[in-house]
Amino acid sequence: MKKLLIYLKDYKKETVLAPLFKLLEASFELFVPLVMAAIIDNGIANGDRGYIGRMCLVLIALGIIGLTCSITAQYFAAKAAVGFAAQMKHALFAHIQSLSFTEMDTVGTSTLITRMTSDANQVQNGVNMVLRLFLRSPFIVFGAMIMAFTIDVKSALVFVAAIPLLSLVVFGIMIITTPMYRKVQGGLDRVMGITRENLTGVRVLRAFNKEESEIRRFEDTNNMLAQMQKAVGKLSALMNPVTYIIINGAVIALVWTGAWQVENGVITQGEVVALVNYMSQILVELIKLANLIVTITKAIACGNRIQSVFELQSSLTDPAEDVKDTSDVKDTSEVKDTAAVEEEMAAAKDAAAGEKNDGTVTSFGGRKPAAGGTAVPAVSFEHVCLTYKNAGAESLTDIDFKAWPGQTIGIIGGTGSGKSSLVNLIPRFYDATKGRVLVDGRDVKEYPLEELRGKIGMVLQKAVLFQGTIRENLRWGKEDASDEELYRALEIAQARDFVEEKDGGLDAYVAQGGKNLSGGQRQRLTIARALVRNPSVLILDDSASALDYATDARLRKAIRDMEGGPTVFIVSQRAASIRHADQIIVLDDGEVAGIGTHEQLLEECAAYQEIYYSQFEKSAAKTGAENRR
Repeated sequence: MKKLLIYLKDYKKETVLAPLFKLLEASFELFVPLVMAAIIDNGIANGDRGYIGRMCLVLIALGIIGLTCSITAQYFAAKAAVGFAAQMKHALFAHIQSLSFTEMDTVGTSTLITRMTSDANQVQNGVNMVLRLFLRSPFIVFGAMIMAFTIDVKSALVFVAAIPLLSLVVFGIMIITTPMYRKVQGGLDRVMGITRENLTGVRVLRAFNKEESEIRRFEDTNNMLAQMQKAVGKLSALMNPVTYIIINGAVIALVWTGAWQVENGVITQGEVVALVNYMSQILVELIKLANLIVTITKAIACGNRIQSVFELQSSLTDPAEDVKDTSDVKDTSEVKDTAAVEEEMAAAKDAAAGEKNDGTVTSFGGRKPAAGGTAVPAVSFEHVCLTYKNAGAESLTDIDFKAWPGQTIGIIGGTGSGKSSLVNLIPRFYDATKGRVLVDGRDVKEYPLEELRGKIGMVLQKAVLFQGTIRENLRWGKEDASDEELYRALEIAQARDFVEEKDGGLDAYVAQGGKNLSGGQRQRLTIARALVRNPSVLILDDSASALDYATDARLRKAIRDMEGGPTVFIVSQRAASIRHADQIIVLDDGEVAGIGTHEQLLEECAAYQEIYYSQFEKSAAKTGAENRR
């Protein structure tokens, strides 16, 4: 929590002025009982209406000044708290964006959302209340006791006895209830978790007719929360009656003592009234202080949870960040190495464009260089293994293959076989735990992340669009893309027709998450978004699942016919979507079960045969093979 206070550095003035004005307000408040005493002793006792009027004006002046100080203090406190929370949220959001998928998977999306919202708001409220009351309440308590001693020492001894007793009750109840409040907060988190889970999964819930069971589960959890709230409420409810008993007892003692002092001519009746008022002020401030401490406890707990997110460090290192920390002077050898890599990349692109080579042209226009060729693979996996954090077993084991510029690589396998895990290693969403992944002959770990991901067009399994227009969503691929570039990408993605039919065309509105579009439309727009970038590597991670076979076939043909086409990775459950790929990688439980063309795998790979014949009858498959011959 302490480390979060750095976000108050721009509000040093406000953090000083807020409690200062609160102390000024408290100071004026301590004078009110003395003025009332003067009115009783001098004005009412002597029947001096003029004096009473003047003292009433003094009370009004004290009230106006106190109100002004209070409003000013609350303004500065709110300004500091809101500014602090805004900067903290900005920093937290930026830090979350810097985390790799490994950390996000470990922490969980819902947890991060809670940290950004309710926890941040609780910390903001804590800062606000501390600036307003942390100094004011103790100042009033001790100030009232000191003022009582200035009136009469003997009567003030009642304060000396009452204040420790009040403090014992207030803080004793607080100490007992604080851990109970934490349990209540945990129960509230569980209720919120169930609510969030049911609202996000409402379609699944209703599809399986689980409304009643989920209602019962919510009811059980909510009842447990209610029981905990009742338990802590019973103890908290003791605070007011017990404190009032003590205060009333102290008031009785003050009146009794004051009566004897008045009788003996030591103090006046007005001073007795002032002492009673000071006792009431102490009661109010002690209760405020107790509530403040509860608020601070909650804020500290929430702040520690936020701080734990800040302490998370990304498992991915970005070479671009390392460059910032070094001098601008570069070693000559490094420049030569970079130049060599660029030459290799250029050679690879030339090879992909169709220069003469001893290799064989594939059905997708890709070219595998012969031995001794100058081209480097577009993507290489060198004995790659991947183990997710806290996972007991490897998700990928000894993945080794090369994808040449312009080739299409199909990736197929059963559920959980590691298909998405494999392609997620190319843009460094995760780092391989063993082996190397290379893009254009260069280890992906050597690329600045921005440069690496600028080479890659990624279309994920879940089509995600953002609130705005179609144009704005497509320009995520390239911020300065022209309409011509956008329409060309849409045409390849088989999305141009429906975009042109919409009111506004490229400027048609897209709701949050693309909820005003069909699943197929969302998928085609996400494909177009990736194509706008004109990537050298295009990854389609089961991105045609919502498309019919005809649209899927047209999409693959359009990508195949792209001038200087990218190296394409197609992850699919459909054998039909990858059967014409230059290479097909068959995965089984994280291992390569086979690599080759469709024909080769259909003859030699049992895992591929099982997948293919589960989707096509053997007779039809044989007929198709004979027709191709």
